[in-house]
Amino acid sequence: MIGAQVVATLGGIGHLRPAPGTWGSAAAIPLLWALHIAGGFWLVLAATVAVALLGYWSVVQMTRTAPGSDPSEIVIDEVVGQWIALWPVSLGATMVQVPLTSLWPGLLTAFLAFRLFDIWKPGPVGLFDRMHSPLGVMLDDAMAGFLAAMVVAVAATVAHLVFM
Repeated sequence: MIGAQVVATLGGIGHLRPAPGTWGSAAAIPLLWALHIAGGFWLVLAATVAVALLGYWSVVQMTRTAPGSDPSEIVIDEVVGQWIALWPVSLGATMVQVPLTSLWPGLLTAFLAFRLFDIWKPGPVGLFDRMHSPLGVMLDDAMAGFLAAMVVAVAATVAHLVFM
């Protein structure tokens, strides 16, 4: 259970207050940056899938004694969702061969859009949240990440059309 707790809380970051989900999302950004430097978008994509699977396992373990719960200290789902939200930024930086940090407006947009969708839980995000299962814990944040990624992609397209 200790290993599952370390994974689920991202090494204890999930115990930070207030707003552990925001702390988990914020911690996800430098982790993605390191992955991006090490292997670009394709490593980020592979790591997202691996962490999603590991995260699901850890959530199953953490909620075994309290089925249907989504303890606030579990933030591995925020890491996965935030990384998905950052996919367009990582892909763009990889494609044009610029440092990830040079696309800082995309980083900021991904963070803010993901937090908005994760808190607001519109449409499919809310449907997954209401599953009240380990899968729902992971999928609501993944869906919030996909919605945020769409916001990032649209914002980048508009910015390039307006400013280029």
